[in-house]
Amino acid sequence: MSLSNRQIKHLRGLTHQLQPVVTVSDKGLSENVMTEIEQALDYHELVKIKLRGDRSMRVQWTQQIMHDCGAEKVHSIGQVACFFRRNQ
Repeated sequence: MSLSNRQIKHLRGLTHQLQPVVTVSDKGLSENVMTEIEQALDYHELVKIKLRGDRSMRVQWTQQIMHDCGAEKVHSIGQVACFFRRNQ
């Protein structure tokens, strides 16, 4: 599932009003955290996630979320990343 630039632009506008639904901190992407992210994507489709770590860890976590959850990254700014996965 690849999003067009127009779709990403629209989704970025929708993320401004969202609050982070999951926070990833020093324990990383544990099984419980991944389950919460999966549930949030199933319920909301578009989620904002707070990634509390250094830059290299945030990039690694973002790649892992995209790969394991099948989500597309809409954008990331600092410690916040937004992901989209269309419901079936």
